[in-house]
Amino acid sequence: MALAELSPSHTKIHSPQLSYLSTCHSNHRGLSLRPLPRTQIARVVCSVTSTQQVQSPPIQVEDSKKKPECYGVFCLTYDLKAEDETKSWKKLINIAVSGAAGMISNHLLFKLASGEVFGPDQPIALKLLGSERSFQALEGVAMELEDSLYPLLREVSIGIDPYDVFQDAEWALLIGAKPRGPGMERADLLDINGQIFAEQGKALNAVASQNVKVIVVGNPCNTNALICMKNAPNIPAKNFHALTRLDENRAKCQLALKAGVFYDQVSNMTIWGNHSTTQVPDFLNAKINGIPVKEVIKDTKWLEEEFTEMVQKRGGVLIQKWGRSSAASTAVSVVDAIRSLVTPTPEGDWFSTGVYTTGNPYGIADGLVFSMPCRSKGDGDYELAKDVIFDDYLLKRIKKSEAELLAEKRCVAHLTGEGIAVCDLPGDTMLPGEM
Repeated sequence: MALAELSPSHTKIHSPQLSYLSTCHSNHRGLSLRPLPRTQIARVVCSVTSTQQVQSPPIQVEDSKKKPECYGVFCLTYDLKAEDETKSWKKLINIAVSGAAGMISNHLLFKLASGEVFGPDQPIALKLLGSERSFQALEGVAMELEDSLYPLLREVSIGIDPYDVFQDAEWALLIGAKPRGPGMERADLLDINGQIFAEQGKALNAVASQNVKVIVVGNPCNTNALICMKNAPNIPAKNFHALTRLDENRAKCQLALKAGVFYDQVSNMTIWGNHSTTQVPDFLNAKINGIPVKEVIKDTKWLEEEFTEMVQKRGGVLIQKWGRSSAASTAVSVVDAIRSLVTPTPEGDWFSTGVYTTGNPYGIADGLVFSMPCRSKGDGDYELAKDVIFDDYLLKRIKKSEAELLAEKRCVAHLTGEGIAVCDLPGDTMLPGEM
């Protein structure tokens, strides 16, 4: 049974999987999912086809002021009785995703909806942020999510205003960012994307859950995460992450190939520093089958040169080979990053994520977002690993990445509230996925 509540401006939808509110504005329209009051009568009034294409005869509605118009992805409601609800599921989680019409999101959203990330008994609501230019594609994404019939996906909403989309978000996955174009200076990229993340930080600060966990994927992700955090003073600084998990996964892959083992035998892999070609894949603390890497792979020259450069430049090589960026593996690494925070870290192991350095035990400058080794109890929080060793080679590399991030911080001071921007970047190190 189904019932549509229709008007020229919006349509409400409630289904076993999804519930929607589709709204028409003068310049754009947004799709939002909200639960409806349950009714005893339900009727189908139209499908996803436009009103001009509907061939069925008009249906009488109880309210004569409401017109049988169909506007939005679905114009269908379903009367879900209280006794039919699955009582074993947990409380719904609100997940906001920016850049939701992009390639990374095209892989990520379906992993989130399937239960792969938060578990098979955890319902979620997806709040998808796009732009005016991408809005039609965003509607297509919502349609595909509907058609996939994920039982855990209870709500979907789409929009172009972060103050609407981020409402009550408990996780914010900030993927959307402008790519670096030909001839664009790194300072220009920092400023353009920094403005995006400053605005999103303000929106999160105003409308998201005060304990929202934020993972910044859009590049340059470390400094974008810092900008976002500085514009969201009501949210704990510890809740902001820059994604360096893909770099960790790449490093594990190369060590496993060199040692002739499967990747799950590689542990304690740390990526230190910036998500750029100054990042430091740490083979000193990494282990293979519980044994230090340097005792398994005795070729120090390979570790210091070929291995390190391979991880740093992997994204660029992939673009050369395939003609596109690493969207699928980036989506997988976002899943890994979230799961590392919502499941307990295996005993003795750790994972890499870019987090706020203030108070760190490694001697890294305060006030940066810097990739470091972390452990979690599975509650969404983390602590920095303390049983870490250093040598001169590792410290020298870490300091180089630290210098780059300090320079980036000075370059975006106008976006973090720390004064006038001064750009003195120490050379153009590029991002791992740039040519």
